[in-house]
Amino acid sequence: MNQILEKNDYVHFHGAPSKGKIMMVASSPTVSKQTGWPIGFWAAELTHPLWVFQEAGYEVELVSTDGGKIEMDAYSNPTDPSGYSAHDVISLGYLQQPQFVAMLENTKKLTEVNPEGYAAIFLVGGQGPMYTFRGNKELEQLFASFYESGKPSAAVCHSTTLLLEAKKSNGELLVAGKTWTGFADSEEEFADQSVGMKIQPYRIEDEAKKLTGTTFKVAAPFSSYAIQDGNLITGQQQNSGAAAAELVVKSLSK
Repeated sequence: MNQILEKNDYVHFHGAPSKGKIMMVASSPTVSKQTGWPIGFWAAELTHPLWVFQEAGYEVELVSTDGGKIEMDAYSNPTDPSGYSAHDVISLGYLQQPQFVAMLENTKKLTEVNPEGYAAIFLVGGQGPMYTFRGNKELEQLFASFYESGKPSAAVCHSTTLLLEAKKSNGELLVAGKTWTGFADSEEEFADQSVGMKIQPYRIEDEAKKLTGTTFKVAAPFSSYAIQDGNLITGQQQNSGAAAAELVVKSLSK
């Protein structure tokens, strides 16, 4: 079994063959120009969907914007002294797995993978995407390639910033005519008040409402909320990652 794990780190091990491969994309580490904090991905937005995908029998490959080692936002780490995410036993469990830790240590850059080998794409949120996803033409093209191939294309929390500008091959916004969600203004307000400063350089809900021909919806702050509109799947925030992943799995089972 150890040899199999080394070769196929995230194969489903319930005795059934893999149903396919899902690409998850996380932000590489960066620094917030707003707060000066080191930022990256939000742990639960990787681990909770990962758990759903694995339990459903899918392999997962994690890639990042720059490749190499990736870092979770401190407040999302269940072992962080703040205790903010101490309740997150799923992330805590994954952090005990050498295979998972190794996966974070060495990711491929998103341009190094061929999207044809994957059944779906899932963008991991966190603070990093506000800087590394928005305006990232390589990621926009990758996401659009999945979407236009009819494959489930999902984004959760701050990773939905990509959808503010991502376009289809005909030049039309990918979210044109779509209903979608992402991190809400009310949640940004809560976060800002919690730390006593403005955390993000802009707010996704504010920016989304400036777009014409698309509908941005949010539910109660920090509730589990995911929307599927065709093969576009979006989740509101860190408590919505599993719900968005379940919609991906349902789409793939059809």
